[in-house]
Amino acid sequence: MRRSIRLTGLALGLAVSLTMAACGSSEKTAGQTDTGGSVKGSLIGVTMPTKSSERWIADGNNVKAGLEKLGYKVDLEYAENDIPTQVNQLENQITRGAKVLVVAAIDGTALTNQLQEAADKGIKVISYDRLIRNSPNVDYYASFDNYKVGVEQATSLLVGLGVKNEDGSEGSKKGPFNIEVFAGSPDDNNATFFFNGAMDTLKPYLDNGTLKIKSGEKAFKTVAILRWDPGTAQKRMEDLLTKSYRDATVQGVLSPYDGLSIGILSALKSNGYGTSGRPYPVVTGQDAEQASVKSIIAGEQYSTIFKDTRKLADVAVSMSDAVLNGKTPEVNNTKDYDNGEKVVPSYLLDPVIVNKSNYKEVLVDSGYYTEDDLS
Repeated sequence: MRRSIRLTGLALGLAVSLTMAACGSSEKTAGQTDTGGSVKGSLIGVTMPTKSSERWIADGNNVKAGLEKLGYKVDLEYAENDIPTQVNQLENQITRGAKVLVVAAIDGTALTNQLQEAADKGIKVISYDRLIRNSPNVDYYASFDNYKVGVEQATSLLVGLGVKNEDGSEGSKKGPFNIEVFAGSPDDNNATFFFNGAMDTLKPYLDNGTLKIKSGEKAFKTVAILRWDPGTAQKRMEDLLTKSYRDATVQGVLSPYDGLSIGILSALKSNGYGTSGRPYPVVTGQDAEQASVKSIIAGEQYSTIFKDTRKLADVAVSMSDAVLNGKTPEVNNTKDYDNGEKVVPSYLLDPVIVNKSNYKEVLVDSGYYTEDDLS
């Protein structure tokens, strides 16, 4: 119900913005005064981290299409996980006269100078999905409830092991189960939220012995995977199996992202998992990437967390349109996302657990994928 209310409010806010733009009122708003007239045709810079993850391609395309539909010009750039490249892209967009910057940062601490330059020129900054840190010049944040993402990843791990039931009640399996945990890139603010949400959820079961991290590796800095690199995750999983599982079996792996999950599963497969006598452990994920959804259907990866990036793009589009028209964008969180300089007004969407039992309902019926995409 809460999600329905949020999305309805978002849709209504976007509809209002569209109506205002269509009316062409002769009364200038603050945004129109700043641009010397109508905001139609204003340039909006959109910078995404990389094309190596299919979700960022979809994010970029969806934001671009939504803004262009409203009559804005869009410069969409991908930095291929190279920080200097993203810095240069932002500087170029500022020089070209962008009125709004929508930024999915590679390193949330590396853009302070560029954001100050933007602020000096009156350019609004919307932090997209990854919170930009250590700058007072982040105006709004559009993302998902990232702590809840971690909670749901851990919950799906517990359900997969039989420790909990899908209705939230305690399951019949008491363990002990051997698990290992992974975290995302330490320069991505979201990675900490994911990890904390997951570990807070798993803590009671680690404390009572239902779950055991056999390697002993559970500190964020130890289990984090820089740049969310699948190859690094695969190598770490191989090392864990060699070091801690010569005479034991790993039964669950907390993975925060589908790309890492694929690497983890590759390491497991090369070590004899996935056979009739040694099934894959319960492996989680995030982003509902096509390869991982196929893996879930095949009975390899257990689950993923679906974050409907179409709706996230709508939020960024609505925020951009609002600020350019001198309006205050709709937000639903003004207390949780402190970037080290300020609490950034945020709009958070809810994530959804996806597994083999509900992927058709969540992903196919919603039009995110077709059946052919997943065959």
